[in-house]
Amino acid sequence: MLDVHELSVSYGPIQAVHSVSFSLQAGEFACLLGSNGAGKTTILKAITGLLRPRGGQIGFLSEDITRLRPDRIVARGMALVPEGRRIFPQMTVLENLQLGAFLHRDPAVLRRNLERVVGLFPRLGERRTQLAGSLSGGEQQMLGIGRALMSEPKLLLLDEPSMGLAPVIVEEIFALLIELGAQGTTILLVEQNASAALAITDQAFVLEEGRIVLAGRSEDLVQSPAVRDAYLGGAMEGGAA
Repeated sequence: MLDVHELSVSYGPIQAVHSVSFSLQAGEFACLLGSNGAGKTTILKAITGLLRPRGGQIGFLSEDITRLRPDRIVARGMALVPEGRRIFPQMTVLENLQLGAFLHRDPAVLRRNLERVVGLFPRLGERRTQLAGSLSGGEQQMLGIGRALMSEPKLLLLDEPSMGLAPVIVEEIFALLIELGAQGTTILLVEQNASAALAITDQAFVLEEGRIVLAGRSEDLVQSPAVRDAYLGGAMEGGAA
């Protein structure tokens, strides 16, 4: 599904990502973990065409997409839910969702996708005529995910979906991501909430200063002393929750 090979990205003279390689198979649910500034968002932007890599290749569905424009990448079946949600506050919920389907011209496809999103997020259906800026933070995150799903992505990328949300809302959002994964969507999740991310994903990649320093199955990384000390606060020691 996704093959990132020796990816390097710079901001001017500053190199933010150093020869990063990882891959996802169809149907996998993976996460990128790391502290602020580790390069997680930069990698997502490079994958989706928002940043031009300095070096390396990005393959999606066996096609080299390294230098494709973002709209061409979306058309091939990839969608990004950006950090901070980035909804359009002065537009209605329905208008925001319709923007997510800008590549689809068939009204039947639009209706089908809208029904699916409203089925996953009933609150969006209840508030479809409401201005998006008046939604709660959790509802705005649901709208951001729903808008991405309107393009029928085969690969869904999410950047810090738990940021600024109450724990109960984070649980709800993550439960929906598990459901999407069960429906066959391949997911790459960027998170600082390492314990929550490792609990729901199949595999994980740990970034430090733009380099992958650990990779493996999520259930194995939970037991790693390095991951526990750096990202879980030693919470797993002694059976503590």
